Amino acid sequence: MRIFEMIVIVAVLAVTAGVMWTKKSRRLDILMLLAVMIALVLHGTLENHRIQMAPAYAAVLGLLTILGFRLVKRQRLDQRKRYAKLWKSLLLILVLLLSGVSVYASRLLPMFTLPEPTGSYAIGTIARELTDEKREETLTPQAGDKRKLMVNVWYPADPGQTEGKPKEHYPSALGEAISLVFGLPKQLFSQVTDIPTHVVDGVKLSAQEASYPVLLFSPGIRSTRFQSMSIIEELVSHGYIVVGIDHPYTSAKVTYPYGASVYYVPDPKFNTSAELYNYNVSGITIRAADASFVLDTLTAWNTQDPNGLFQGRLDLSRAGIFGHSYGGATTAEALAQDKRFKAGVSLEGGFWGKVAHEGLTQPFMYVMSGTTAQHLAHPEASTEPLIYEEFTPDLKSVMSRSTRDTYYLTVDQFIHQSFTDIALLSPSLFANGLDPVHTVDISRTYTRSFFDQYLKEEPQKLLNGPSAEYPEVTFDPAYTYKRP
Repeated sequence: MRIFEMIVIVAVLAVTAGVMWTKKSRRLDILMLLAVMIALVLHGTLENHRIQMAPAYAAVLGLLTILGFRLVKRQRLDQRKRYAKLWKSLLLILVLLLSGVSVYASRLLPMFTLPEPTGSYAIGTIARELTDEKREETLTPQAGDKRKLMVNVWYPADPGQTEGKPKEHYPSALGEAISLVFGLPKQLFSQVTDIPTHVVDGVKLSAQEASYPVLLFSPGIRSTRFQSMSIIEELVSHGYIVVGIDHPYTSAKVTYPYGASVYYVPDPKFNTSAELYNYNVSGITIRAADASFVLDTLTAWNTQDPNGLFQGRLDLSRAGIFGHSYGGATTAEALAQDKRFKAGVSLEGGFWGKVAHEGLTQPFMYVMSGTTAQHLAHPEASTEPLIYEEFTPDLKSVMSRSTRDTYYLTVDQFIHQSFTDIALLSPSLFANGLDPVHTVDISRTYTRSFFDQYLKEEPQKLLNGPSAEYPEVTFDPAYTYKRP
């Protein structure tokens, strides 16, 4: 809990005790009323209110009402004292219950701090709408609409450029995405907008290097480009430019600069696995084309950048792509379709499209969660959406047909969403017994090590096999091949 949240709880309990067990005094009532009001105002002003504290706010309102009546209502001599003990007991029970619920809810969904990136660069960003005039949108109700993406470009900056400047916070889109994925009210996650990242908007690109390797990031279905900021910040701090993509109609919500929003459209129901498989092939083909279009745009910016930031500074000979879930599937198919991507990481994605039949000609790392691996071992009993009957044959096909190095890692105790920042948002619900900082450190460290080795040509000991620092990670020898 934050400091002033704790102060509100302490004030509520102290004033309750004062109402119940001290002799009635007008001066004391005024002091108690001011105490809870000041605590609430300071909390709201310095920290912002949040829904997890709503029960405590209700307790504050109740106490203010009681104190207000005590101040304006004259004591009646014939008051029935036999009821005093009853209402005081009820008051105590109610206040303890409300305060306890707030404390529990605040610990369940805490105000977390993103782990510090380990690199030397600070982090800048810009957000842009990109319209592909060559492609029509397939799901829009408006005929003739073009495919419109929203991207954030996160890039290395000099620490002096960001020092003392306001940091970007997680957007509300993250809370809405979590709500959509887990089927919970989005108000439960409204506090994410109060959590700062390490990113500063619009600062200059660092001049420390002449150009920087570029990575594209594709999020999961019903998710957002902001879902894995811990990985993105780590990569940028080590000298990568990362472009996060929101894909209309498969991302949770895509909001454009002019205020319009496009929302996730649920998949239709299919009678057979083959029908769903073919539908996913079509969907991933669209997202892979999004990735290629973004790379086209970056190529144009490298020649003439309307943003005034990236002209001549993008090393597109060292372009890679990574993604989670549906974004992992997007990664694999983008690698198969567009050889300009030189390496890729799939964080528990599927294989739909060309990649399943032809394999890859670029280095590729696949990372699977331990829980999904368990479901995969018993597919007949699993309801996990990633577990579909074509997955294992496609995985074998991709890994055996690929002509460059492939890695297949499994992370024990990970769940499907562990590759996002979800463990930080609620360790109790989503860390699955792991330390939440260690959870995100696994994802960000292995992702960076892979790209450092294959885009920066810096050999990484971490990719050679098991690590004492990350004992949860195992390498599957059946699919991990170092090819000459």
